[in-house]
Amino acid sequence: MKQFEVNFDGLVGPTHNYAGLSYGNVASLNNASAVSSPKQAAKQGLKKMKALADLGMIQGVLAPQARPDVDALRRLGFSGSDADVLQQAAKQAPAIFQACCSASSMWTANAATVSPSADTADGKVHFTPANLTNKYHRSLEPQVTGNILKATFANSQYFSHHTHLPDNEHFGDEGAANHTRLCHEYGERGVELFVYGRYAFDKSKPAPVKYPARQTFEASQAIARLHGLSDDNVVYIQQNPDLIDQGVFHNDVISVGNQNVLFYHEQAFLDTDKALAEIKQKYGSGELHFIKVTSEQVSVQDAIKSYLFNTQVITLANGEMAIIAPTDCEENPAISAYFDELVTLNTPIKHIRYYDVKQSMRNGGGPACLRLRVAMNQTELAAVNQSTMMNDVQFERLNNWVDKHYRDRLSVDDLRDVALLNESRTALDELTQLLKLGSVYPFQKG
Repeated sequence: MKQFEVNFDGLVGPTHNYAGLSYGNVASLNNASAVSSPKQAAKQGLKKMKALADLGMIQGVLAPQARPDVDALRRLGFSGSDADVLQQAAKQAPAIFQACCSASSMWTANAATVSPSADTADGKVHFTPANLTNKYHRSLEPQVTGNILKATFANSQYFSHHTHLPDNEHFGDEGAANHTRLCHEYGERGVELFVYGRYAFDKSKPAPVKYPARQTFEASQAIARLHGLSDDNVVYIQQNPDLIDQGVFHNDVISVGNQNVLFYHEQAFLDTDKALAEIKQKYGSGELHFIKVTSEQVSVQDAIKSYLFNTQVITLANGEMAIIAPTDCEENPAISAYFDELVTLNTPIKHIRYYDVKQSMRNGGGPACLRLRVAMNQTELAAVNQSTMMNDVQFERLNNWVDKHYRDRLSVDDLRDVALLNESRTALDELTQLLKLGSVYPFQKG
């Protein structure tokens, strides 16, 4: 039976904006309050999805969150009509208001952790939405994310869905941004790598001091238990606290893996030699490529600025691998020079392809942030909601939908306008029909 790694990219929502909400994410903070282009952002994302589909990859799309989140504002004491709630919140608590307008669900690497059926005890694909407790604006996402995942992967014969972990910092979980998987073939049993920033219940362990560590060891262990993973195919690795303090807020900003390749910066992990030895032992026989980028080759700051590691490493039909990189990498002399050298080395990575995702980059997320990876076999893929899969017809439909509903320019001040809220709800209601999701948003349920 054929096996695939399918990328499900988050569709950028109609209220895409730059609020600078993510402390510890340098790009997010640097572009706070800039004017955004929801239409351009959505089209950039769709173009990347279509480009990967054209390369022969199987590509899906995940719906965005509904924003502004009026229900969250009502829970915080704002009342009256929707227009009243927006105006009160924007005036009385602007920081909270902006958090409830966040565009961050576009980064579906944070949507959930996924374990394929080859790794799990019951032979199903398991999904656990991330609770994202470290940031209020992202902690609003898990319930709707779960609804969207259940509507996308709806067949309980093949897919198992878990409730997100407790909404508490001790179990801070950031999803696939701190998780990757190495394997021989996608459908064979692999090694799942959980990268955490700190221990929640042991303060004697190393931890960052400037920026928060968003993923805990205890959360990673809980996900592994929920997914029925064996200790023989799980490796827990602590992220280097010094790098978190330099702005490496998720592991996918400093390392990325695909099949038998782990591409990482030499400063990425706290005890690299020990981690790599454990990976090698659990991976077993077969060629395994650890591609280390030294600080001399690329500084940590250049890696963060360009999102060198927040790239996608994909396997092409001919078995060679390609890196899907933002154009920011091409525009950085140190990064482009490194890539020119990388494709000449004795590794599976032979191609670099650049894509413009600047609207996402300015808000703090590169190509890897935009996608959730789901390894499946042929039967499981057939059980997925086919209306969420990218093809020529759906690409045209979604582009037309964006043209119909999205604004060219959006400022933070526009978010208080009830007309934007109504526009967004109309657009998302139509989107759920295009993708055949049913009612996944609170506003659709009464």
